[in-house]
This record gives sequence, C-alpha cells and structure tokens, in this order.
Amino acid sequence: MGDRKSNVVLTGFMATGKSTVGRLLAVRSDASYIDTDEMIVGRHGSIEEIFATKGEAAFREMERNIASELEGTAGLVIATGGRFMLDQDCAAALGSTGRVFCLVASIEEIKRRLLTDEDGLVRPLLTDSNETQLELLYEERVEAYKRFRQVQTDGRSVEEVVEQIETLLGKN
Repeated sequence: MGDRKSNVVLTGFMATGKSTVGRLLAVRSDASYIDTDEMIVGRHGSIEEIFATKGEAAFREMERNIASELEGTAGLVIATGGRFMLDQDCAAALGSTGRVFCLVASIEEIKRRLLTDEDGLVRPLLTDSNETQLELLYEERVEAYKRFRQVQTDGRSVEEVVEQIETLLGKN
C-alpha cells in the first residue's frame, strides 16, 4: 500500500463506490477496512433514525468524533460518508494520517447505481426527494470534492478502480 504507516481515505458522493472499492483495496493491501457510517451505526443506531430523532447536526458531530478517533491510526482503508471529508475538522484529522482519494461518477451513473442498489441502503438526505434534489446536492458538493485526488469510477470495474488507486499509492 505504498507507505504502510499511512491510511487510505476514500471520499466522494453517494454511490461512487467508496465501500465496495474500500473493501477490495483493504483485502489486496492487507489492511484493515473501516467504514465511518458503519462505525456510527454500530454505536448509535441507524443513520435514518439518527437524522429523524437527533438531526443532521448531531450526526455530523458523530462524524467529527470518529475522525478524531481515527486520526491516530495507521494501516487502514477508510471509506467515509458522502459529506464526511467536506467537513474541515474531519478532513484535517484524516488527511493528517492518510492519502485521500475522491471517487467520482457522473450524475447519470449515480442515479443508475441508486436505482439498482441491492443493499437497499437508506440515504437520509434523499428521503422523499426527487431527481432534481439529487442533482442539486451533487452540484453543491462536486466542487468541494475537487480538492482531493480524483479517481473516476464511471464505466470501470471495482478491480480497475482499485488498481488505479494502488498505482497512485505506489507513486507516493
């Protein structure tokens, strides 16, 4: 995994492949895999329930706590929630000990993936929303993601995306 002491952090919009790519990258690099959303769910219950009962601000604070906790770690592949690394505190914490890659996909590909999501993931910011709201959220975040190294996922297999990240890691 290049520098064995650093983490690899995957960010990007929902349905860009962070979790799927992260799991395979971790296996291939003999690293531990962490999903920040899964950590929150394990400690606090479903994300949908957190948003409904405590609100988005409480969820974002939980993300900052996870980022602080992971800041002192090494040898991890960390898949983050879609907005996680757009928070300055989270980005500073994970960026200090990791190489950050932003998985990107076109809005058309994201829509296709969301429609065929076999895991049935609940995405609280899209509950009762329509296609226009998805596009607005995408546009709102796409510029902020550009500060991270971009890895295109459209039309590529998970293996191809992982191989590109491995190549980028090898270049330090």
